[in-house]
Amino acid sequence: MPRLKLTNELRAGLKLPLGKLLKGTPDQNMRRVLEAIEREKPKRVVCVGDVVSRNAIKAGVPVDVRVIDNRIMRKNTEPTKLEAKRILYVKNPPGMLDLTAWQALREAIERGDSLMIVEGEEDLLTLAAIVEAPVTSIVIYGQPEEGIVIVKVDEKKKRQINAIINAMVRE
Repeated sequence: MPRLKLTNELRAGLKLPLGKLLKGTPDQNMRRVLEAIEREKPKRVVCVGDVVSRNAIKAGVPVDVRVIDNRIMRKNTEPTKLEAKRILYVKNPPGMLDLTAWQALREAIERGDSLMIVEGEEDLLTLAAIVEAPVTSIVIYGQPEEGIVIVKVDEKKKRQINAIINAMVRE
């Protein structure tokens, strides 16, 4: 199945947050997420990453889709025990965006109450989540050693992310 590969130039740009960076303890950040959900009333809430998914569940954040790879900071971790109506297993190599994994994520977002377990790396699936989530959704992901990022999905953000995706190398 075709894949998109991240270039070094794009990798450098993706070190910057794609949305609002929240700095603070996990509890403080999740309180802010809950406040944003209460205020924004998003169509979907998508968490990408093991730590952010665990913290969201612990804080009672109503998450529709969680995307994890059972790795934290590139190191294997104890598998996260998360419940969902649908559990999907996909492969997504590091530094790549596998189009089969993207399709599975699209379906997970459409249906909700889904957990996607990635063999490889889930980071770049954040891009697909932003493109596929309905406008007014929220995508949350971890910004290593800084905090978490909340992305409010709108048409402008989708265009920005599509430009990044279009600049990736097709394999």
